[in-house]
Amino acid sequence: MGKTNRAAYVVVAVLIGHVVLISAQVTMLPGTRLLEGIAFGTLAEGQRLVAGTVGAVQTAWQGYVGLRGVRETNRDLRAEVDQLRLRLQQQHALVEQARGLERLLELRESIDLDTLSARVIGADATPWFRTLTVDRGSSDHVHEDLAVIAPAGVVGRIVGRPGFRVARVHLLIDRNAAAGAMIERTRGPGIVVGLDDLAQLRMDYVSNLEDVKVGDRVVTSGAEGIYPAGFAIGTVAETSRGSGLYRTIRVAPAVDFTRVAQVLIVMDGAGDQLVEGLR
Repeated sequence: MGKTNRAAYVVVAVLIGHVVLISAQVTMLPGTRLLEGIAFGTLAEGQRLVAGTVGAVQTAWQGYVGLRGVRETNRDLRAEVDQLRLRLQQQHALVEQARGLERLLELRESIDLDTLSARVIGADATPWFRTLTVDRGSSDHVHEDLAVIAPAGVVGRIVGRPGFRVARVHLLIDRNAAAGAMIERTRGPGIVVGLDDLAQLRMDYVSNLEDVKVGDRVVTSGAEGIYPAGFAIGTVAETSRGSGLYRTIRVAPAVDFTRVAQVLIVMDGAGDQLVEGLR
């Protein structure tokens, strides 16, 4: 049995050898033998796999390098955009400042008053006192109780002793502030007082018999000798008949006190002159 197996193995080995020898002699294409073709195909497949791997690595590296370049470019672009936004904000601020100065100049030219322009350089809002600080002082002949106005209307009055180059403006919305006022439509007199409220003032001493409507314009009367007559204080926001002799009136201020940037200081005698003109 063992001899038979060995004989079979020998026969198989001989057959394989013949096949190899024959393959070495057989050609697939002109000039190409079968064995060479098999070897070449095997090597070519290996080369293809190696080339594909190398190509993939090169592509990945190029993508990484390109991605780094894109990131750096995006970073630079973001920095440029931030700079442009800052410049845009600066330009917008300059435009708004120019518009404010233009409105102030128009106001100054439209009124027959001796005024001095001033820039707001600070604000102070406490539970007891609401003020602005302006860049005019005693060197500009500014003193206490001069009226301060803006294109939109009355802002307040100078309080305290001004410094050489600065002064404080007591805002009309402060609860300790007051101004002689009247309903423009009916000329009904009263007094506007502050409520420490940026959105509302109160108008006192207006008779219950007075015809007051929501939306009526409230202006200065000049009765206290500080504020020039006829300047806007605000509009009637609420009105109702009071329990006593006088109406309950709430007034929406004409001035946005959070955005006052430039003002006019009305110099000596303006209030008195206007009061005389009204008599």
